[in-house]
Amino acid sequence: MSLPPGFLDELRTRVPISRVIGRKVVWDLRKSNQARGDWWAPCPFHQEKSASFHCDDQKGFYYCFGCQAKGDVLTFLRESDGMEFMDAVRFLAAEAGMSLPEPDPRARERSDRRDQLLKVTEAALRWFRLQLQTAAAAEARDYLTRRGLDQPALDRFEIGFAPDNRHALTRALREKGFEESQIVEAGMSARPDDGGAAYDRFRGRIIFPIRDGRDRVIGFGGRAMDPNARAKYLNSPETPLFDKGRNLYHLGPARAAVAKGQPLIVAEGYMDVIALARAGFEGTVAPLGTAITEDQLRLMWRISPEPVIALDGDAAGLRAAQRLIDLALPMTGPGQALRFVLLPAGQDPDDLIKSAGAGAMRALLDQARPLIDLLWTRETEGQRFDSPERKAALDRRLQEAIARIPDELTRRHYTEEIRRKRWELFGNRPPGNRGQGGRPAGGRPARSGKASMAATGPIPAIPLDGPNAGPALLEGAALLICALRPEMIAAAEPRLERLSPRDPGRAALLHDLLVADSSDAGRQALETLRADAHLGLTPAVIEQQDAEAAAAILTNLLDRLEAHRAASAELARAEAEIQGEVDEGLTWRMQQTARARHRAERPDMEDSGDLNEDRDALSAQLQTWLSGEIWRKPPRR
Repeated sequence: MSLPPGFLDELRTRVPISRVIGRKVVWDLRKSNQARGDWWAPCPFHQEKSASFHCDDQKGFYYCFGCQAKGDVLTFLRESDGMEFMDAVRFLAAEAGMSLPEPDPRARERSDRRDQLLKVTEAALRWFRLQLQTAAAAEARDYLTRRGLDQPALDRFEIGFAPDNRHALTRALREKGFEESQIVEAGMSARPDDGGAAYDRFRGRIIFPIRDGRDRVIGFGGRAMDPNARAKYLNSPETPLFDKGRNLYHLGPARAAVAKGQPLIVAEGYMDVIALARAGFEGTVAPLGTAITEDQLRLMWRISPEPVIALDGDAAGLRAAQRLIDLALPMTGPGQALRFVLLPAGQDPDDLIKSAGAGAMRALLDQARPLIDLLWTRETEGQRFDSPERKAALDRRLQEAIARIPDELTRRHYTEEIRRKRWELFGNRPPGNRGQGGRPAGGRPARSGKASMAATGPIPAIPLDGPNAGPALLEGAALLICALRPEMIAAAEPRLERLSPRDPGRAALLHDLLVADSSDAGRQALETLRADAHLGLTPAVIEQQDAEAAAAILTNLLDRLEAHRAASAELARAEAEIQGEVDEGLTWRMQQTARARHRAERPDMEDSGDLNEDRDALSAQLQTWLSGEIWRKPPRR
């Protein structure tokens, strides 16, 4: 439906955003300024105790400084209540006392048809609930009693029964005035291929109604009473109301519970949700008979930034978790994470709660594992890594998985955590400089000496001055010292990770040092460095046992490399500036470049703030650039 220009602006103006949001939050009146329409509250989209959610009536926007949720009043209705856009517009128009523009005839027809189908499903629910009280439902009532469901539970979850009769529901709905075509379109009945009379879809089943985020009955799920039934659980078919891949069972009550501080738990089925909700875990939902879909995952994240996936502790549950890893990785990032709970083998939530109580379930939830743990388990469990090829295959699989994460910061943390797990698995950090528990002082696990690239002999002393002390020499010296003294890697690791060797061999050596591995390319690069004339001819004044002096040399080398990088970056910015027009900052920029070069070449000298040794060169360089008018862009060819 198209809306006339200015209609939405008028709508937002008439209804202060705080009026709508205020129904979902408790305003912090000490922090808020009501007179100015400036409101603060704990965020309704994620669990927090402080008031980091800000709402501005004058601008008509909200923003959370914790989870970065933001938008206008229509966005809030869609995100918090799961409304479609036009449903949110209708809600807001009712608040404002405004009439919606007349829709086009086709849109009106679709809306009227959906309203009529909703009447069919509501009537079907009432009929199912009545059937649970009949004699035909005695076996179903016995089953529900054995599962611990009393009458208040049956009423709370609106559980019903479909008798084993091909036409009972269809006939009852026809008697209420619904047309057969409407009953079929709502998914309550189906027509046979031969064109005969419509028959009931749900027969001989316990019925669970499925409501959407607006509390409307959009479909049903049915559990068969016959153990030989072709499908134990049967859901409504796809209809104009029901899309099983975009909805969740128990969505509305779960969203309300999460808004009050409960975790969002994702169970496998209807009875799991009911058992957990009755045990106090009211923020529980379930997919509708299929594996979790991308749309369902996004819906979960709109409710909570970190849903807990609770799966049965059998092979099927583990397979479901592993499939979810591949679905979630391309979508994960800050505010969109998952944690996993695998129940004891052979138990579902209902079994666990009955046998060990709600406390046992809560303990499992408190120990929920992050997604990266399941990724690591999937790629390593039951495998042997007794050859370089198998280790390389593991690295390749993990790298490919992590590369699918779109957020750079999240990828970086995944890489760091995988590196830590790899060291723990292979136990291959070289001994030396150990702290408590046999770990190096940097906190990394120790590795055996067999995998070490260290060699005996003195550590070279790299000159602080001289014509050869360029970035390539400094980089080579730093890598050589780390190879000879690997116990120093942990302390320098963050700075080593910022190195970007252009030489492939050096890049391989750096990778080997950081992941505590040994490759052919890395070993060859190490031998090349040891044979380098500039390094080999330097007096070996630091003996291997002098750890303090070796660490000081490594620190000095890394300082000078960073100074060179800073100088290069400064020069690049200066050159970028003079591509436009010459301005007052040009001279200053060149002075900063000269100072950066001065610090890189003479790190042992204090920067006096004077550029005596560079002033003449700088003046000549500036004169050359100005004479050539290099700020003018070259003509296009």
